[in-house]
Amino acid sequence: MALEALQRDGFLTARLDDVINWARKNSLWPMPMGISCCAIEMMATASPRFDISRFGSEVMRFTPRQCDVIIVAGTVTYKMAKVVRKIYDQMPDPKWVISMGACASSGGMFRSYSVVQGIDQFLPVDVFVAGCPPRPENLLHALIELQNKIAKERTLGNLMRREPLYISERPPEKTGATP
Repeated sequence: MALEALQRDGFLTARLDDVINWARKNSLWPMPMGISCCAIEMMATASPRFDISRFGSEVMRFTPRQCDVIIVAGTVTYKMAKVVRKIYDQMPDPKWVISMGACASSGGMFRSYSVVQGIDQFLPVDVFVAGCPPRPENLLHALIELQNKIAKERTLGNLMRREPLYISERPPEKTGATP
């Protein structure tokens, strides 16, 4: 009965939040930050065998102004952390972060003064991908988890209540002397 009415009348009802989030989650444009060996596995996700285009993310852009998700794959040193943060800051809102591999997530096997022990020290990470190096299936699973997270976000409701759409995840800067 309802299907016949839909065919006859030709319209469908949905919440605007759901439509916006559906469009966002199915058109994620990743910014690949392939810093070391995890980058090879990240590149493999675009191959026909794994086909990242099934999830709407085949458009890998190498300019941050056209991306909304950054995939940090590999070992990040303190010198490189400033560059990664600068690229993240150049991305338009809303933006998300995937930390790919043990090195990006926790520093991996490198316990030295020059390696950042997890990019969550300077970026707000949404999804962590385990493995050394992680398989392309793991990255696809992380992409699905990110899509699920985006689908649950409130976008229009926050605008109607005049609340800030995206709250900055940077910690407030400390002023004054520490006790």
